[in-house]
Amino acid sequence: MKKKSDSYPWKFSSVGGTVRVKILSGEDIRNLWQLDRKMWTVLSCPTHGLEFDARTLQLIDVDKDGNIRVDEVIKTSQWLTGIIKDADLLLKEADSLKLEDFNADNPDGARLQASARQILKNLGLEKDEISLEDTADNVKIFADTQFNGDGIITPASASDEATAKLIETIAGIASAVDRSGAAGITADHIEAFYAACADYQAWKKAGTKDVFPFGDKTPDALAAVDAVKDKVADFFMRCKLIGFESALSPAVDVNVDQIAGIDGNLAAAADQIGLQPLAKPNAEGKLDFKAVNPAWKGAMEAVTALTGVGAKPVTEEDWAALLGKFAPYNAWMADKKGAAVEGLGLEAVEAILKEDKKEALLKLVEKDKAEEANALSIEEVDKVLRLNKYFYRFLNNYVVLADFYDPAQKAMFQAGTLFIDQRSTELCVKVAGPAPEISSLSGMYILYCSCTSEKLGKSFNIAAVLTDGDVDGLREGKNAVFYDRDGNDYTAKVIAIVDNPISVRQAFWAPYKKVARWINDKIDKSAAEKNDKAMADLTAKADTVTSVKPEGDGKEAAAAVTSSFDIAKFAGIFAAIGMAIGFIGQFLVKLVEGAALLSWWKLLLVIAGVMLLISGPSMFIAWRKLRKRDLGPVLNANGWAINAKSLVRVKFGKTLTSLAKFPKLTAVDPEARAKRTRRWILSILALVIVAAGVLIGLGVVKLW
Repeated sequence: MKKKSDSYPWKFSSVGGTVRVKILSGEDIRNLWQLDRKMWTVLSCPTHGLEFDARTLQLIDVDKDGNIRVDEVIKTSQWLTGIIKDADLLLKEADSLKLEDFNADNPDGARLQASARQILKNLGLEKDEISLEDTADNVKIFADTQFNGDGIITPASASDEATAKLIETIAGIASAVDRSGAAGITADHIEAFYAACADYQAWKKAGTKDVFPFGDKTPDALAAVDAVKDKVADFFMRCKLIGFESALSPAVDVNVDQIAGIDGNLAAAADQIGLQPLAKPNAEGKLDFKAVNPAWKGAMEAVTALTGVGAKPVTEEDWAALLGKFAPYNAWMADKKGAAVEGLGLEAVEAILKEDKKEALLKLVEKDKAEEANALSIEEVDKVLRLNKYFYRFLNNYVVLADFYDPAQKAMFQAGTLFIDQRSTELCVKVAGPAPEISSLSGMYILYCSCTSEKLGKSFNIAAVLTDGDVDGLREGKNAVFYDRDGNDYTAKVIAIVDNPISVRQAFWAPYKKVARWINDKIDKSAAEKNDKAMADLTAKADTVTSVKPEGDGKEAAAAVTSSFDIAKFAGIFAAIGMAIGFIGQFLVKLVEGAALLSWWKLLLVIAGVMLLISGPSMFIAWRKLRKRDLGPVLNANGWAINAKSLVRVKFGKTLTSLAKFPKLTAVDPEARAKRTRRWILSILALVIVAAGVLIGLGVVKLW
């Protein structure tokens, strides 16, 4: 690697809260090796989960570990700018290169220029430029080539019909796919084929007459014997039991009741009948093939026809002798070799071995391998064209994050758009799962969502950053819709939230909303407690009433009922309510009298000051956090190594999150209009009360 130098005249700009280098020319790309890596925005990024050409990412990832690091980017830039004559072409992001654009003064450039010409020739194209479309299909490029450097030969590799036929035969047993897309064979296939042929021939020759006790009928005879041998063994065991104890004869003989229990056509019940003994057991232990279970008669006759055994009753010794005749054949079959070529037949195998084209085929493989360098060069042409189109875009996402801060572009980590709660956000990053501990350091409001598409059979998680609006309607479990960069839709569900300020406007109302929620919670709690107490009191008094027995004229019962209503208590309650209303009225009168001492604009200033006093701290904290919102921790949680601040300030944040904008309606539903009026009245009343509190505190207004 060249020695680093500080002499290269880099240009810089301030982007996202930090100073970054600007890549403005091919020379900048050529000299990336001179850029101090402390100045790189990214030190490492994953090759998966990105909206970028996957093949390009794999090409830059030289060590294939799934991460792209600075050294790999530098190696790619040096190789690419050496191949292309004018490095400024990389900034055009074109998907084609003229043949003259290859640097013929560079050995690799000259080699790839020749390979580009070869590709065009193979495709039958007469033009002076080559494109990604031309190099996209290897099968098409190598379709008419006899040798293509992959070590696989096809029938097209042969110079005569007999050799082509042999290659086709071998490929029919075991094959590999050639670069041309055709089925072919490798050196290993050839070696294995000829070894199988030799083994099969030797095995077949070992099958002498003594191996075949019944000649050519031996395989069929063995099959017939195997079909009945278990049933025959069962018969002889039954005979032995009768010889051991004659009283067992009924137990081991045919079960008459089972046969009698068969309904319908007995001919259709052969399976059930076949479960009965093969023949009637006897103390002599002899099996008469002519007096067997009807369900087994055909199978026993086949044994007799193929082996001659069974023409007269046989003993267990006779049957064992028959089975012993198959021992050499069974041993020979167990030692079978070359089964892969058995389908060709012995005659064809012997002809192949006699012709012996093994060495000729192996030489064809070697001839094909000799073209490996040229074939790889052809594939490298695709690499050059791909990097020519995508490498500059990659640098804008890696070295400087320029695409992220460019409204006309999208960064490669931006997975799509999330629509939720009358807004959409463009800052959605695919993540392995929720990582609130890391992402909370970003100072951003983040919705972690699981996204699923039944139609595509895909699911993944995203971290969606909200940079505008409010958060009142957001919660875990809320459903939304996510659209990827290709327009496919997914069902999204919020599974975790990282809470941080979204805007100063939201922070302004936050204290009032917190107080309103606190009051609402208190009211609900108090109402619930009073309701529970009232219900308990009512239940207790009802029990008291029902426990009093009505006697005489029922005066005691009436007294019990009327005792639950205490007029004195209610008089006190009404008096308290009257006093409260009077106090509120007196307070408002004093407030108006005190406010009259001030001019209207002073009163407005006082109200504004009160509101600023209440909302100011919240707004100040939000303002400080919003200025420090950093994308870095979000990307770090997804496997990136971010080397510099990547701030998302308020103005830029508004470009990432879009809020719904509705037209102003001139006519509204009367009920909705009434609700809107009540909200305004309550808001004004709240402000008046707050202002009054300050005026009383300042001594401007006195209640007494």
